[in-house]
Parts: sequence; structure tokens; C-alpha cells
Amino acid sequence: MKSIHRVVAVWGLTALAACGDSPVAAPSTSHPTLEKASRGGDDRERGLTAMTQNMYVGADLDAVISALATPDPTDDFPALLAGIQTLGQTDYPTRARAFAQTIARERPMFVGLQEVSAVDIDLTALGLPSVIHLDFLATLASELAARGLHYRVAAQVQNITAEPVPGIRLVDYDALLVDADRVTVIRAAGHTFSNNLGPVAPGVDLKRGWVSAEVTIGSRAYTVASTHLESGSAAGLAQLRAAQAAELLASLPTERPTLVMGDLNDTPGSLMYQALIRGGFADAWRTLRPGVPGFTCCEVADLSNPLPRLDQRIDYLFVRLSGGQRLAGKIERVGIEPSSRIAGPVGLIWPSDHAGLAGELWVAAERDR
Repeated sequence: MKSIHRVVAVWGLTALAACGDSPVAAPSTSHPTLEKASRGGDDRERGLTAMTQNMYVGADLDAVISALATPDPTDDFPALLAGIQTLGQTDYPTRARAFAQTIARERPMFVGLQEVSAVDIDLTALGLPSVIHLDFLATLASELAARGLHYRVAAQVQNITAEPVPGIRLVDYDALLVDADRVTVIRAAGHTFSNNLGPVAPGVDLKRGWVSAEVTIGSRAYTVASTHLESGSAAGLAQLRAAQAAELLASLPTERPTLVMGDLNDTPGSLMYQALIRGGFADAWRTLRPGVPGFTCCEVADLSNPLPRLDQRIDYLFVRLSGGQRLAGKIERVGIEPSSRIAGPVGLIWPSDHAGLAGELWVAAERDR
């Protein structure tokens, strides 16, 4: 990505500047309520249950942006058409049913979603039969409601807008869902990072952010946040992710238990990871599954690989601990077994190119070992 590299170099001069207040976007009301029936059991006896899932837009967006970013105009349309073909093969409506089934099985109180996309493609004016209209959140809402589930969208934030040519538009969001039967939302909002790449190719703007909510479960108060940090390995991007993580952390209160989850696009030991650990957070996977790799990324672009190809851990659940406390509970990857594959238009496909994470987490006194 030649132009992306130039953007990163310019951005790097200010990447570690102090983080200020970010613009707040109100949660969208354009999607139907997500509904769930009451689950049995007393949640006062259970931990905080959460799930994070990168839904995957359905095509290799980086490859398309790379073509758009080069000075050679002849590679733009072939890359766009290849992406559209892959989007058809990865069949989001079918994958939405798999996501809903997993949520129904796990019954998390909170669901952090990344790459929640709205895709509108109509190339009939160019003589091509490509017409695709996808609303990821509305489709998932319908699937959850069909299962008698009762979730609501607490907050969402727009991350990426791409309108590279007339007839093609993609908008990417993060969203936070809460179980309306068990969780009371006091306040919630979407926020845009002050540190972002911005425009990286004609018609493509990368401005990421995070969603957060202050909630109560019974008499207990929590803060929950979910994010999708910037991706890529070009020079300066690790520092950008660390700056975004620091900005998110600075926004979070310290007087109540706090959960941060999402696709953080970097591995354990990275600058981003160190920022969260220094901020008092425990990596739930490393704490509860020590020595287990727990890879979450990534399957091939068309999701057709018969066996998992996950080889890096970049999706996380983090919980902030206080002195004398320890993290307890359980955590697992979801969507990784061969039985998770679903019937797509041309064969079996994975629900996403990322594994999801589902955890039941609570903080115990150190003496309760």
C-alpha cells in the first residue's frame, strides 16, 4: 500500500501525542431491537459473560485498498471485481445464522462485534449484473429475534467508509450488544480515536474508534468497551495501535470492574498489549488458559479452507484487576471446530476469518484460590 505507507509516515510524527476527548456518536436507532428470552439461573452467582467476534466483511479489503492506493489505475477494477466475487462466496446471511446460533448457545451478557458492515453494490449502470445489499446488524438482529433472543444495540461507531467508484459503498462499524433481560445500560456511546490514518486511497477513509457502556447487572456496576484497532504491519502502525489503546484506556473509569474486548490487531507482548497490562488489565486467555496458544486469526479470504489456518492471537478479553484480586472463570474460542463450517454457495465455509472468544469471567479475592 504505497499511499498508506506515506500516510503512516506523516501520522508517525504525532502518534504519541496526548489523547484528548473524542467525538461521541449516538447509538443508531435504524436497526431492530435484538431480543432474547430469559435464561434460567441466578446471575448473581455467575460471572460477567461476554463474547467478542470479528464478523469479517467477507472479502480481502486490504487487497482492494492496496490496488486503489497504487498510482496504476489498471489494477483498481480487477481488484474490486475480485472482492465482489469473494463477497458472494462468503455469503453473509448464512454466516449471520451461525453467529446467532453461537450467541444463543453461549448467552453472553455482552457481545462486542467488529467489521459490522453495510454493503451496497450496484454495477448495473456499467452493464454488470452485480447487485448486493447487506446490512450485517439488521440481519443478525433478525436471526436472533427468530431464536427468541432479546439483545439491544447499546452503542455503535463508524470506522471505515469506502466509496471507491460510483455504485460501490462500504461502511464498517463496531457495535456493542447487551442482553436486555440481564443488563441495565446507564449510558453508552461510540467514540472516534483522535489518532487515525484517515484517507488512504481515493474514496477510502480509515477512522476507527471504540464503543463503551456503563451498566449494572443486579446491584453490580461495570464498564464494558469493545474496539477494532488499526490493522497492518507497515512502519508506525504498532505505535498507532498503542496510541489508540492508550486513548481508550484514558476514557475508562477506575472505580468499577472493567472489561475491554475486541480485535486489537496485535499480538501478546506488542506495544498495544503492554499498554493494557500497564493499565492494570489481565489478559483473560493467558490467565485462564496458560500455555495454550489460542490463535484467533485468520482463515483464507473466501473462508473455504477445510482445516483452521489460525496462526496468531489478536482477539482478546481483558479485565481490570485491583490489588489483592485475581481473575477466575473460563474462556474458549468459538467457530473453530470443523463442525462450525456452514454451507455456502460453492461449498463449506467458516463463519468468519476470525475465531470468536466467549468467556465467563469474575474477579475473586486472592485468598479465594
